[in-house]
Amino acid sequence: MQPVLFSIGSVPVYAWGTMLSLAVIVGVVGARRLAIRAGIDPDRILDLAIWLILAGLIGGRLFYVFFYDWQFFSAYPLEIIKLNQPGLVFYGGLLGGIAAGGGYVYRYHLPFWDLADVVAPFLALGYGIVRIGCFLNGCCFGKPTDLPWGVVFPGLLEISRHPTQLYSTGLALLLFGMLIWLFYRRKFPGQVFLVYLMIYAVMRAVVEVFRENLLILGPITIAQLVSLGLFTIAAVTYVYQR
Repeated sequence: MQPVLFSIGSVPVYAWGTMLSLAVIVGVVGARRLAIRAGIDPDRILDLAIWLILAGLIGGRLFYVFFYDWQFFSAYPLEIIKLNQPGLVFYGGLLGGIAAGGGYVYRYHLPFWDLADVVAPFLALGYGIVRIGCFLNGCCFGKPTDLPWGVVFPGLLEISRHPTQLYSTGLALLLFGMLIWLFYRRKFPGQVFLVYLMIYAVMRAVVEVFRENLLILGPITIAQLVSLGLFTIAAVTYVYQR
């Protein structure tokens, strides 16, 4: 693990933040190109990215606060704003981003589904890049395993564990390639985005089987429960939108 990639003087450059920055840059550049194809002003992409990043960070943090460690944060509320501490959940960020994106679209009278199709492939790609940061940071680790590709994460009793961050990265890259292929062949507005939601929900539910996470109902984790709800909503919307 290498949480700090290097330092500039006395200022550390963190792996997770670097991967997040890289994901944003790649996503903005790629989405601008697809926006032109969809007939959307590419300059809107940068504005939208700012909304999505802020809403994603806030949503990801609040999801963690309320669903993963409310007892602690209710006792120490100032800890909520310390984003340099662990505690961001992708599903919270996704929901926050959808809400912010919807607000942006409504304000500037943009085509919601076309814009969602433009952004969707790069949500998948960005997720894969950020999970590399999680691996370098040593967070979001998996359950113990005897498999030859198991990884020993520092501070976890020298036990070999599933590198679930890298599982997520590999699946996300495959999803990105599929969504790009689908974008140029989509049959209706929203198809790419809704397929992204459905496949990501399945992908996340599978990875959760190998990941250490908070259980809420027998062997079911919070993320798996949210995945089920997300898949159902996306599937119903897909049929309607088609």
